[in-house]
Amino acid sequence: MDVLGEVIGGLRVGRAEARLVKESGPWGMRYAAFAGSGFHILVRGEGWLITAAGRPRELKPGDVVMTPSGAGHGLSHVPCQLESLPPAVMSAEPPGAGPADAEFLCGAYWLRYGQLPRYLSQLPEVIVVSPEYQRYPQLGSLVGLLGRDVSAGPQLGAGVTRSALLDLFLAHVLRQWLEQNRDADQPEIYDQVVGAALREIHASPDRSWTVQQLSQMAGLSRTAFTKRFTAVVGKPPMAYLTCWRLARGAQMLRETSAPLAVIARRVGYSTEFAFGGAFRREYGISPGRFRQLDVPAPVSASLRNSALQTKAEITVKPKGKQP
Repeated sequence: MDVLGEVIGGLRVGRAEARLVKESGPWGMRYAAFAGSGFHILVRGEGWLITAAGRPRELKPGDVVMTPSGAGHGLSHVPCQLESLPPAVMSAEPPGAGPADAEFLCGAYWLRYGQLPRYLSQLPEVIVVSPEYQRYPQLGSLVGLLGRDVSAGPQLGAGVTRSALLDLFLAHVLRQWLEQNRDADQPEIYDQVVGAALREIHASPDRSWTVQQLSQMAGLSRTAFTKRFTAVVGKPPMAYLTCWRLARGAQMLRETSAPLAVIARRVGYSTEFAFGGAFRREYGISPGRFRQLDVPAPVSASLRNSALQTKAEITVKPKGKQP
């Protein structure tokens, strides 16, 4: 099972946002915790990552700070205590056209509805990746594309391109973190027995699955299978099946114009009314409203400077070489 693919797919239920942030002189801000997953890329200058626990960590150009489960943290021009940093405030003004002491490209998936994939919630609250841009030049290209995308301002198809770029970037960053931290405590990402059942559920959410069918496929008794599945996934089989169906339905509502009745059938519900009832219980909103609602991004430090720079050229410099 492609775990990272499933993780990114789960995030796509949320709203994708990205911004360029510029700071000069003495600067620092505290990022409040939020429901979702986000990151910062230091594209120019230097700074320090500040967390509630642990010592400040110096950042160099190209470093990526990721909050897999939206944990609170801070960024500053000097080492300090997290509580000493002021909360970041959204600005109505775009960053200036000239260079700044420090520039960050920030992105996030906001999950106003749905749940964070369990895998992300089991990762460290804040991780830092120093990507190998020379070994993986495609990652540097993604940073450049994302930078140009946020600098272009509102345009047709921006929601689709923004989501696609965030998907690719997060997948590459998580992959490199896993490679660089093989000895660190990591979530269980694969279980052959449970993985076989998950593949079938993911491939055919429309089938009328039962615990008996899934346990027979796994070669275990119902009791043993349920216990093992729950330990690995965090939910009993039928509860996970319901969550997966509704998450796929939410993604289709976001990304397609298919009628509700069609979506309902594709994710295992006999009628759109049955799908709608289950959807409201899970997300607290009807499928129709979810599809139509343009959810505003919450105020967050990682998304400050709501107006976008129009002429910025963002280039990730190798570590140790200052722009």
